[in-house]
Amino acid sequence: MIEIPIILLAAGQSSRMGGTDKLMQPVGGVPLLRRVAQRAIAVGPVFVALPPMPHPRYTALKDLDVLPVEIPDAREGINASLKGAMAAIPADAKAVMILLSDLPDLTTADLRNVLQSVKTHPANRIWRGATNQGVPGHPVIFDRSLFAELTDLTGDSGAQSVVRRHKDAVHLHRLPSQNALLDLDTPQDWSEWVARQPSGLHPK
Repeated sequence: MIEIPIILLAAGQSSRMGGTDKLMQPVGGVPLLRRVAQRAIAVGPVFVALPPMPHPRYTALKDLDVLPVEIPDAREGINASLKGAMAAIPADAKAVMILLSDLPDLTTADLRNVLQSVKTHPANRIWRGATNQGVPGHPVIFDRSLFAELTDLTGDSGAQSVVRRHKDAVHLHRLPSQNALLDLDTPQDWSEWVARQPSGLHPK
């Protein structure tokens, strides 16, 4: 397996959750952020973009083998997180995986499968998870030739502008069901997701 560093984006404000931090919501007895980080650790070195300290999300990652990256200007948007985390990535990294922290169904196997596509589709420069119907989603892996573009992003658009500029270099790897796309942004998203779990409970 190719070792590629993973940037876990976890510096957002959960602004649509009505005052609740979605990344601290319990899933299987642990915060969602910890659940996603644990799955990522099994795939590669993890750099977690986090809000300025002090913040409860640091506690959620306690004792995990991750590198927290404090983002002082996190309120400026996701691209501030990308820029700050990219600065921590090893200089010799061949690529980087960008992973959102609010995707509860994305599994370690899913991450490994997208990572494997870097090896099986070497002519591409972006490798991306997709739904079982082929709708683009997460995670997204960027070749090192695109690092400068990721670092230069501003605002809150994420890396989509980079993906659009290089759409002919994108490989989509289909993952089961909606794993690559299902995120939990609102209380309604959470309640609907919980209701779909066995007996209406969070899975372990």
